[in-house]
Amino acid sequence: RSEDERASLAGTCVRKLGIEMPALLDEFGNSTESAYTAWPDRIYLIDASGKVAYKSKPGPFGFKPDELQAALHRVVPAN
Repeated sequence: RSEDERASLAGTCVRKLGIEMPALLDEFGNSTESAYTAWPDRIYLIDASGKVAYKSKPGPFGFKPDELQAALHRVVPAN
């Protein structure tokens, strides 16, 4: 019903599900979801310049950890 209610519910989900990675909340009009077609679930890797470096197939069956790991190695070179 409101941005505050949405934020409260999202915070509850993060806590109850034990999500340890940063979680971002889309604005009330869902512009990010519309721009990135995040439904059904997808995994995105955003590089330091803000560009999409990896986009998974729809999950959960489209999640390929090896593909994400390879993309991470391309984006974050080993020391």
